[in-house]
Amino acid sequence: MINLESAKRMSKACQAKAKEMGIPMTIAIVDKGANLILCERMDGSIIAGIRISQDKAYTSAATGFGTHEIAGISQPGQVAYGLQNADGGRIMIFAGGLPLKMGGELIGGIGVSGGLANQDQEVAQAGVDAFEDK
Repeated sequence: MINLESAKRMSKACQAKAKEMGIPMTIAIVDKGANLILCERMDGSIIAGIRISQDKAYTSAATGFGTHEIAGISQPGQVAYGLQNADGGRIMIFAGGLPLKMGGELIGGIGVSGGLANQDQEVAQAGVDAFEDK
């Protein structure tokens, strides 16, 4: 289960990674119902990152996939073409959102925004690693 304490631990790890990279970011963490547990915006992070990070976390919790995995299958001609328009446009199809699992069971998601997609992904992974290392 994800609680506020574990969400804070993940956010702290994400922020440390973002500082190391020199990129202020916004970190969002949701539970298995895609309900927001925590959203923290580092000083200087882009305003758009608030919504984007939450939607990346939502996407990963709602689908069980990393947002980077959805990108390929949602392109024209692919099996999930148009998926990004589903659920009121909340489905994100670029990197930076990862599912959180415990014992193989989906229990939530983490989303990061503020850098390029690959940078967001790296910071989100730092959060997942902190969760798994508990």
